[in-house]
Amino acid sequence: MSSRARVLLLAFLALTALACVRLGLWQLSRLRERRAVNAAAAAARARPVADLNAGEGGTLAHRRVRAVGEYDAGHEMLVRGQAMREQPGVHVVTPLRLAGRREGVLVLRGFVPSADAVSADLTGLGAPGERSVTGVALPLTSGRGMPLERNGVTTWRRLDLDGIRARLPYPILDVVLVQAPDSSLPRFPRRIVPPALDDGPHRDYAIQWFAFAITALVVGAVIVRWPPAGVTGP
Repeated sequence: MSSRARVLLLAFLALTALACVRLGLWQLSRLRERRAVNAAAAAARARPVADLNAGEGGTLAHRRVRAVGEYDAGHEMLVRGQAMREQPGVHVVTPLRLAGRREGVLVLRGFVPSADAVSADLTGLGAPGERSVTGVALPLTSGRGMPLERNGVTTWRRLDLDGIRARLPYPILDVVLVQAPDSSLPRFPRRIVPPALDDGPHRDYAIQWFAFAITALVVGAVIVRWPPAGVTGP
């Protein structure tokens, strides 16, 4: 290997190691942020159950909540591209008109298998009459909902607060109630549990990036010690 090639390769390895270290540090910062968010969510879930019909003030995100009302089946929607136990499907989301209030709240009733993970047969999955629903309230965000109409039902890539509000004839709260599993409920939709408050993949990603950096430095050290072209030793 020529001297010029060695210098260029060492420079490339040094830059690679630096970039990997920066990416590792970024993942560690993401880990700290996630832990802070998880701590706030855990504190919210530890608070007493919030009664949505009573119009409790303050943020509802990550609170355990209870709501009473009637489902608005005419505005039922699906969240496409879901999976449960490696089976493709959709999430069924139905607005619940809160008893005694103008507002409604979206209820994520659960998972339904679907071969294309876009549409689903919802026949027999209705829940008429007044219902009492309990679960955890997760925050709703806006943007990138990408609604599609399929067999008369709107499917969303993700729940879009502004997009859904524009389609409903009444206001809705800025959370989605993830209905808690209950043995008294029908088998379908299969109720799901809220996302776990864990560290996610950030620590593993950080370790991988630091490992890549060490690998680049080791390779660079080997190249430095390797005899230049034309030198065969003493």
